[in-house]
Amino acid sequence: MSEQMPIRVAVIGGGCASIAATFELTRPEHQGKYQVTVYQVGWRLGGKGASGRGPADRIEEHGFHVWFGFYENAFRLMRECYAELNRDPSKCPIADWRDAFFPAPFLGVANDSPDGSYSKLLAYVPPADGLPGDPITDYQPFSVASYFSRTAVLLRTLLLTAQSRGGAGDERKDRPGGSFEAEPNPGAGSAARPQDLAEQITRLMKYGLVASTAGLIQGLGLLQAAFTRSSPYAGETVVRLMEAMALSARRQLELALSDDADLSMLWQTVDLVITSMLGMIRFGLLTDPRGFDAINDYDFREWMKINGASERTLKSSLVRGLYDLVFAYEDGDYDRPRHAAGVALRGTLRSLFVRGSVAWKMRSGMGDIVFAPFYEVLKKRGVTFEFFHRLRNVKLADATALAPGERPYVAALEFDVQAKIKDGKEYQPLIDVGRVPCWPSKPDFSQLGGGDRLERGKWQFESHWDRRKVASKSIRVGDDFDFVVLGIGLGAIPEVCGDFIQRDQRWRDMVAHVKTIESQAFQVWMREDMEALGWPHPPISFSAFARPFETWGDMRHLIDQERWKDNPGAIAYFCSALTSAEEPAGYSDLSYPRRRHEQVRRNAIDFLDNHIGQLWPNAVRHGRGFRWELLMDPSEKRSNKNVGTGDESRFDSQFWTANVNPSDRYVLSVPGSPKYRISPLDNTYDNLTIAGDWTSCGLDSGCVESAVISGRLAAHAISSAPRLEEIVGYDHP
Repeated sequence: MSEQMPIRVAVIGGGCASIAATFELTRPEHQGKYQVTVYQVGWRLGGKGASGRGPADRIEEHGFHVWFGFYENAFRLMRECYAELNRDPSKCPIADWRDAFFPAPFLGVANDSPDGSYSKLLAYVPPADGLPGDPITDYQPFSVASYFSRTAVLLRTLLLTAQSRGGAGDERKDRPGGSFEAEPNPGAGSAARPQDLAEQITRLMKYGLVASTAGLIQGLGLLQAAFTRSSPYAGETVVRLMEAMALSARRQLELALSDDADLSMLWQTVDLVITSMLGMIRFGLLTDPRGFDAINDYDFREWMKINGASERTLKSSLVRGLYDLVFAYEDGDYDRPRHAAGVALRGTLRSLFVRGSVAWKMRSGMGDIVFAPFYEVLKKRGVTFEFFHRLRNVKLADATALAPGERPYVAALEFDVQAKIKDGKEYQPLIDVGRVPCWPSKPDFSQLGGGDRLERGKWQFESHWDRRKVASKSIRVGDDFDFVVLGIGLGAIPEVCGDFIQRDQRWRDMVAHVKTIESQAFQVWMREDMEALGWPHPPISFSAFARPFETWGDMRHLIDQERWKDNPGAIAYFCSALTSAEEPAGYSDLSYPRRRHEQVRRNAIDFLDNHIGQLWPNAVRHGRGFRWELLMDPSEKRSNKNVGTGDESRFDSQFWTANVNPSDRYVLSVPGSPKYRISPLDNTYDNLTIAGDWTSCGLDSGCVESAVISGRLAAHAISSAPRLEEIVGYDHP
């Protein structure tokens, strides 16, 4: 009896979703059933998470990447990858996942004032029990009911904090009806009976006790009891209680001292939390089978306003930071903040389920920490990587040739081969930096046929506008592959999926309604440390600051990972949406990426000159004008002590990027758009599944976790593994 032939899977793209799908399909449990080939443009994996080593082996990223503690699927696969890789710590300093990731519990937002100045609101978020990626066995934490329960716990914590600081309503001790104490366990004793629970809620509101912070805490206890006991009064009675609690919170928000930004922020958070809980009840999200998707036609601010959130809260830096975090500005226009309410609410509440730190930073670049280990593991499993393959067309079988009842399928994949490897060998993409396998920022031309000519010609393998090639290739179903995982970015779909868009209204709707935008980022390496620059605080992840670079991260931990003659004192990353009235250009406009690159350079220089002093007061002269001599040039031979004043031209030695390639564009979730996303589980096409943060994956936002969930779903579509219940947080029907 002959052995069964393996099922050949062509994976297009090397981002998080594609690599997650490849990792799942090649697990040892499948016993080699799936033979995977990854086709990748250029010389490195990573997609929007790609990084490379540039001059002085400095780390150069597409943006500022932080992993959040609720990235359960991403951390689970990452932990399994490092365990399987089994690096020797005596030979590689980043051997285990805990070497690769470390807690980053310091978060902050900027609070803007009418005069244009900013104050800093900083927070340390204590660690929770467990670690991300630990098994979840006791209950499903990512249901609407679980979100509601955890939101109540957060609200109680916030109210206790407000009470300890002297909540604005707590000075009124002479209320009618005397004192009122909620039972320590509202779900036990007399409160266990629905009629008694309703009576307690009525009494609390009758005497106006909910107007104080203590009364809010008491009301919250009753609210939790109502849902714990599944009381029939968890309807109109509870809504009335929550409305009273919301009014009380907003009253205290208005009474909060305007010069106490921390207290004001606390009450804005309370307002947001109560409003969210009230909205979840009013809109029936706890029982609607669509869950949060039921409110995705609303913008988040719009939905919160419907449910009574105060104008101060809606205009707060807290809410603006939520939009900034996901670049939620339609067409990159800051005057058009647009974020689907269900997506925003799900993502915000999901962040309440955290094991370990609320956020994690990577010890090196994302390419070094994530994609190099995955590449090494997948190579050992037998995965083939075809670098320098640009997908040109996904060709569907002729519709007229399909048999009755036969589903359409992918007949061929057509590529431009950007370069060939010398002597027919396999391209070796990684380099060693401090005993850590890394991706370089440029390809190794010495491995390429005619490499000298390609390097002299400045071939830009990752540029959408550089269409040069050395050959064409077409691979066909049955001969070369059986299944396809299409893991490219959404922005590239119109370029390579013309057959789908022409034949399938759903694909036309998807590319029309699911929006993408360009983004920008820059990094600076400075001679003085953060304390000397005037930032005395711990390393932070910070948002809602001055535009056009409202998000930044203190990346001082990377200093020892790079190879400078004289180490920098500080490293900082900045990123944001890239705004412009200019439409993306076609292949013929070769100057478009250069214009956008120059725009980012200009944006960064203006930002450093005009805004950075509010973060780092000692980095500017007389409160304005960046000290350009701070910037370190890796090509300089002189020591740090001998640099003059310099001018803005010194910025040219730093790193900045305009992420304008179609596949690099950031995916938005504007109101009304999530319903147009197509799921990796969709089986319209017989041998195709899709993967990416642009798909319908249960967490429809542009982040690593969304991409990994999508990749796991794509693997399930082909192999029925992993089981859907093993995909943490996948809560779609």
